[in-house]
Order: sequence, then structure tokens, then C-alpha cells
Amino acid sequence: MRLSLTDFRHAGHAPTLVGAFVYFAVSCMVWLIPAALANAIAPELGLSDSQKGLLVALPVLGGALLRLPVGLLADRIGARKSAILGMVLTTIPLLLGWLWARRFEQILAVDLMLGVAGASFAAALPLASRWYPPRFQGLALGIAGAGNVGTALATFLAPRLATSLGWHAVFGLAVLPVLATVGMLIIFTRESPDGAPPRPIGDYLNVLRLADTWWFCLFYAITFGGFVGLASILNVFFHGEYGLSPVQAGNFATICVIAGSALRPVGGYLADRLGGVRVLGVLYLVAGVASAFVGAHPTLSAGTALLFTVMVALGMGNGCVFQLVPRRFPRSIGVVTGIVGAAGGLGGFALPVALGLLKQTTGSFAGGFLAFGLAGGVGGAMALAYVSRGWQGILRNVEVRAGEFPPLPSAVLARSEALARTSFAE
Repeated sequence: MRLSLTDFRHAGHAPTLVGAFVYFAVSCMVWLIPAALANAIAPELGLSDSQKGLLVALPVLGGALLRLPVGLLADRIGARKSAILGMVLTTIPLLLGWLWARRFEQILAVDLMLGVAGASFAAALPLASRWYPPRFQGLALGIAGAGNVGTALATFLAPRLATSLGWHAVFGLAVLPVLATVGMLIIFTRESPDGAPPRPIGDYLNVLRLADTWWFCLFYAITFGGFVGLASILNVFFHGEYGLSPVQAGNFATICVIAGSALRPVGGYLADRLGGVRVLGVLYLVAGVASAFVGAHPTLSAGTALLFTVMVALGMGNGCVFQLVPRRFPRSIGVVTGIVGAAGGLGGFALPVALGLLKQTTGSFAGGFLAFGLAGGVGGAMALAYVSRGWQGILRNVEVRAGEFPPLPSAVLARSEALARTSFAE
């Protein structure tokens, strides 16, 4: 099916799509501030490698834990109201980071509360998705999801501001774009009139009985978990592995992060054109091979090129995964986005913690990158090839023609298999 960008512009609500992008971008920027400031915070507090890993990973864990409730909230009260509420709550940990946090334990508390910014994913994507028909889901969600570029803003701006103003002030300054985003959401965005009416909470939880839900969790734990996990620790990696200054390390990290963020819509667009499984499988292999080579101690230029490739592949892979999710669960995109997004966040928490522990134990990041390349990239491609054998027509542009939930627990297995086939069949 030919996808017309002109038709796309007239298919939905452009101000809301732009608003979802800005909301997600500012949220991602705020979410990654502790990671971007790690090279300033660690010397002041005397942190070990494993503590650095925990410092940069804990906001990701907070986001993972909160994505499910935010997804439920987006389905119950609307994605727009959920987004506004999330932005308002985000100001609390920012103010605490500015005025209160002075010890490692206090920074960790701020980290965990910043998870509300990371949970924005579960509201931003439904806010955009509900305005667009199935044939444009990959591109629409890719544009909204490109708000990942906010992570690049954090890695670029935060080290510079910390050098001149101190790292506490960076938390305080971040309140300004958050409040501006609240105003933008109130003025410009609208809830889609085609949104499904709220369902009982028990109905939403039935998606957990479907095998497809767990497969999407695995696939997104690799793509988004890998992307945000690496984005969290690249500052520390470039600083420790190549001896760069905090600002220089932030520059190199930004080069890698911004590529994956900016190309997420391309992944969604290619998935719309060529099929999500086909494109995603190739991207897994590219990310896996490049990550494994990072573990071979390349030069700075080669290592940057390899990490750039990894982040591009993972960023585009994020767009591919969420080209498929709204087709499978069109009336429960909020809660499924929350579940799958939570899995991605857990992957993003585990990766920097593991890399930090391995660095402290072995003195090198090499083993961690090699393991991620083999288990995440190559293993993900193999798992995708295995499970997609039962997805008839998944390589083509299709629309869902079945409900999401099994009628009775005894019918779960049969219903799950039938939905996996009919949801993607022509």
C-alpha cells in the first residue's frame, strides 16, 4: 500500500501530534538529567562504578514502574489529562534536586521520582495514536516517539550548564520547560473523539493473558531498553573508557543518542511500507553485531561510529515495535503501551546496572557490550523469527479485525493463537 504524506497530514490532528512530541521530548530530557550529570555528581560524592550505574539507571526503573499506571490512567481519563498531570508532578523531583538533594541517598530518591517523566511514554503515544487510522500508525507513533531526542538535549546541555552553574542548578532550570509544556498541552492539544470508552480494570488486565503481549514486552525491552540504557551510561562510558572531559563525553554521547532519536519515525515509516517484522529483524542483527564490536576496545572514532550504529538501529527498532502494537490492541493502546513500555524501562534499568557492575568487577565495559550484542541483538532477531511464523500477513500493511480479550480463562490459549493470526491477517 502506498503511503501518502499528504494524506497523513490531513488524517489526524497536527497540533496534538506536535504536542505529543514536545511533551515526550521534554519528559525524556528531564528523565535523563541525572545520567547527563553523572560525571559531575560522581566526583563530588565519591561514587564507585557500580554506584554510577545505579545513579543513571534508577530514573529508568522509576519510569518502568509508573508506565503501567499512567497507561491505565490514559485509558480511564484520557491521554491529554494524564500528560498534563504528569508534567505537573515532574516539577516536584526537579525542585528537590535543586534545593534539597545533597547526599547519594537523596539523589537516588530524586532519581526514582523522576520516573514520572519517563512514564510519559504511556500517555504521549496514545495521545497521538488515537487521531490516526491504522495505515498511519507507524509514522504517527514514530513522530511522537521521536521525542526521545530529549535525551540528546540532556546529554548536550546538562554537562555545560553544570560546569558554569553547578549540577544542582540544572534541576532548577529544567522546571521552566516543564511548565511551558504544561501550557502548550492545555492550549493546543485535544483528545481524539474516536477514543474508546473506559473499560473495567479487570478487562484491561486480560491482555496479560495473551502471548502477544509478552512477546512485545521482550522485543521492546531490547529496543527501547537498549536505547535508553545506553543513553543513560554513554556519558560515563566515554569519560571512563577514553578519558574525555565531562563536556566532551557529553558531546560524543549526544552524537549517538540524537541519531537514534531522530530516526525513530523512519523506523515506523519503513515498518508501514515493508512490514514491522522484516525491518525489526534486520535492525536487531545490526545492533547486535555493532554492539559486539564495541566490546573489542575500538579506537574513539571507531567506537563512536559503532555506538552511533547501535543507537540508530535501536531507535528505528522502537518505531517498528510500536507500528505493530496499536494494530494488535487498537482499543486498549494506553494500557498495552504502559505494559510494553514498562518492560522497555526495565530493560533500560538492567543494562546500565549490569554494565556498571561488570566495569567495577572486570575493569572494562567490553563484556557487557558483547553480552548485549549476542543476547539482545542476535537473540532478539532469532526470537522474532520464531514467534512471527504464526503471524500470517504480518509482513504486509494490515488492519486488526479481532477483539483483544479472551472471553473466558479456559479459552485463553486458543484465543491467543487465533488473535495472533487474525490481528495481522489481510
